[in-house]
Amino acid sequence: MKTTKIIFLLVIILFSFSCQNEEIIIDDEPASENLTGDSPLVNLLSRVARNPTSHDNVLDNSSCFSVQLPVTVFVNGIQIVVNTTADYQTVKDAIDAFSNDDDLVTFVYPITIEFQNSNTQVIANSNQLDDVIEDCDEDDDFNEISCISINFPVYINTYNNGNQTVNTVAIQNKRALFNFLRNIIRNPNITITIQYPISIVNSSGVTVVVNSNEELLLLIEDALANCVTGNTGNTGNLTLQSVIVNGTWRITYYFRNNVIQTTDFTGYNFTFNPNNTVVASGVGTPINGTWIINSMVMKRELSLIFKEIYLTDCLKNGKL
Repeated sequence: MKTTKIIFLLVIILFSFSCQNEEIIIDDEPASENLTGDSPLVNLLSRVARNPTSHDNVLDNSSCFSVQLPVTVFVNGIQIVVNTTADYQTVKDAIDAFSNDDDLVTFVYPITIEFQNSNTQVIANSNQLDDVIEDCDEDDDFNEISCISINFPVYINTYNNGNQTVNTVAIQNKRALFNFLRNIIRNPNITITIQYPISIVNSSGVTVVVNSNEELLLLIEDALANCVTGNTGNTGNLTLQSVIVNGTWRITYYFRNNVIQTTDFTGYNFTFNPNNTVVASGVGTPINGTWIINSMVMKRELSLIFKEIYLTDCLKNGKL
C-alpha cells in the first residue's frame, strides 16, 4: 500500500537560504469562494463523500474497496464469521496470536466488494480478488472521513473555462457528490462554487450551518481528530504532530499572489521525523531542515525551516 500522503492543511514553507529569501505560503484556499480540482477543500469533501473502504483493511489489506458483511474468513486455520465491524477485532486478535505464522486472511467465496464510489462487484475466487487489487488505483491521500455527514441536497455552480458554460448541479447523496468531485479533480477546466448555506452533522452529532468555504474547511479539519481510524474501528485521538511523522508527504496545491504555483514543488517528497527534523528529497541533493507546528484559535500552521534560518530572525534584523 502506498505511503505517500498529501499535505492539505495550511502550510508555511520558509526556504531560508538567506534572509533575502521571501516567505512562501501554501494557502488553504484562494480568497474567493471558487474551487478547482486541486483545491484542498475539494479533496477533503471527496473524502467525506467517499464510501468507507479503509476500516476493514485487517480483512482485505486494501483501501481501494471494502468487503460487504457478513463474510467468513480463515486466519491461520481458524474460521471466523465476521457479522459486524466489531468482529474485525476478532480477526486482528487471531493475526496477533502467534509470531511464527503466516497471518494470511482467506475468504470463503463468493464475496461482494464495494468501491470508494459505492459501486459493487461480486468476487468468485481468490484469483479475481488478486486481479482487483492489482488493478486498484489507490489514492495517495488520506482515507475517508466518516465521522461527519452532509445533509442533502447540496447545490453547486459549475463554470467550464473551455466552452464558457455555466450550470447548476443538484447533488442528492454521497455517491453523487463523490463522483461529481472526482470528475472535477480530473478536469482542470472546471471551476465550482458551493451554494451556501449548507447543513453538516459534525463529529459530535450536532447539526451545524456552514456559510463559506473557510467554515467548511475548518469543520472538516476539526473532525479529523475524532474520526474512526485504523483497521480495528477504534477512535483515534489524532493530532497533527502524530500524523505528520508517518509516511512521506508531497504538496499538491500551492497558491501565492493569486497564482497557482504547485509546479514549484513537483518531484519533492517531505519526510518528517519525530525530532522535528525534515528532509526534502526527490530533486537533486536532499535538503535538510526542521519543522514546527504553530497552533492558533482558527488555524494550524506547519512551518518548514531549511538552512536553520528563521523568518522571525530576518524580520527582526529588517533584512526581508
